[in-house]
Amino acid sequence: MPDRPNHDRIAHGGKALYGSRVGILMLETRFPRIPGDMGNAATWPFPVLYKVVKGASPERVVKERANGLLNAFLEGARELADLGADGITTTCGFLSLFQRDIAAHVGVPVATSSLMQAPMIERVLPAGRQVGILTISAKTLTPEHLAAAGVSADTPVVGTDEGREFTRAILGDEPVLDIAAAERDIIDAGEALVRRHPQVGAVLLECTNMAPYAATLREHLDLPVYDIVSFVSWFHAGLNPRDFGHPARAPRPWRG
Repeated sequence: MPDRPNHDRIAHGGKALYGSRVGILMLETRFPRIPGDMGNAATWPFPVLYKVVKGASPERVVKERANGLLNAFLEGARELADLGADGITTTCGFLSLFQRDIAAHVGVPVATSSLMQAPMIERVLPAGRQVGILTISAKTLTPEHLAAAGVSADTPVVGTDEGREFTRAILGDEPVLDIAAAERDIIDAGEALVRRHPQVGAVLLECTNMAPYAATLREHLDLPVYDIVSFVSWFHAGLNPRDFGHPARAPRPWRG
């Protein structure tokens, strides 16, 4: 009698790459991406896939509303999904403007912007408290960007525009970054946020490059701080829930 197939040992394909649930659409940059930056692969406790979108400079995306780049981002998202990504994110919070378009195009969950956390953060704060946003460019973060991410129009926003290093180096795409000076800019902006808006009960970092400084800001302000790493970690948890190995769970074919 021939052996019966062991269905627990049958693998199913359909992807080009396996084991990376999250695909990240990258701006085309040369500035240093230090640990904690989502463009540094060592930031993540899980594998990710990257796709650099040609022509998507920081200045073009932040100051020019990513004008003319929608199709490039759609194509990049499709490439990541075809390679095997089960969800797509990006390295700039200003790409909230493309949230609906990319989600409609690619057929997998999409989280374009750290700003999308704002409504959830608001709901966990005590009565009378509000989330406040730190951004790389308060001058160009418009009500349209906020609305596209589901952020209330009355949400306080402060930028690092007036600092000497962070906004200058990132938007200027400089090859050298003074980390201490960049951190100082973010702390100064955080202090300005809570000074101008004492009702702020948590801080949300719009800019994905601010995540390396979140712990320092949390300690300095003594307020919860949320960033793109917290968001994508939550996003990934839904794409790849932890398996607790209960024996009652029926085995399924391996799909990566």
